[in-house]
Amino acid sequence: MAAPSAPPTVPLAAAGAVPGTAMLLAAGLGTRMRPLTAHTAKPLLPLGGRPLIDHALDKLAAAGVAQVVVNAHWHAERVAARLAARAEAGRAPRTRLQQETALLDTGGAVCRALAEGTLGAGPFFVVNGDAFWLDGPHPALDRLAAAFDQARHDAVLLVHRAFQVQAEVGSGDFAVDPWGVPRRPQEQEIVPYIYAGVQIAAPSLFTDPPAGAFSTNALWDRAIAAGRLSTVVHDGLWFHLSTPADLAQAEFYLHARATGETR
Repeated sequence: MAAPSAPPTVPLAAAGAVPGTAMLLAAGLGTRMRPLTAHTAKPLLPLGGRPLIDHALDKLAAAGVAQVVVNAHWHAERVAARLAARAEAGRAPRTRLQQETALLDTGGAVCRALAEGTLGAGPFFVVNGDAFWLDGPHPALDRLAAAFDQARHDAVLLVHRAFQVQAEVGSGDFAVDPWGVPRRPQEQEIVPYIYAGVQIAAPSLFTDPPAGAFSTNALWDRAIAAGRLSTVVHDGLWFHLSTPADLAQAEFYLHARATGETR
């Protein structure tokens, strides 16, 4: 796979600018969410009366994102139908389907979109198709854009405090210093932050990528070593949606929040 890099004549985006494009990752098999995903893609599962993919797309539209590339593999035809229904209803943002006959993983999927020119030459959001969050005082996407400076960063990740998640999150993903600089856990260390499935990235993060399918984790580690990765700690609510029990817990919370019922 050729390395997707921004043309040298493209100026750096202004610090704090909200990107006009995004990638929504919707191609996973959703195996831990079985049997709910036996006949549909995980991002199409309903939560609070709407598919997960709609929650994410609506937040991107509210942030000012104009175009979103959505990759699909498992039940791609259902994902395509949902995007077509949104387009027919005139709902922003514009979407473009990137169908994958073979899974490319998170990093490979973004690299394909960059190579095909569908994400543009500037920074863009990347959102997991099953990411679901409620904003705090300021929208999380706006906070990521405000924290991102392309002169200093290849990416800024949204992270969440693991102790606030009512689900199994393992030993955590990152430790974060007071300036938002992350590091990976040392051997047998439990770290307090987990990746919340949302980031803002520059094409530079994906320069000289591994061949074929690969996880973006490999590129984050490279950016950490170069001092070009940062984080924003989410100040609202975030839901880890890995299993049917996780989805049921999130549904219960949203119902209780809307109605005041607790049982």
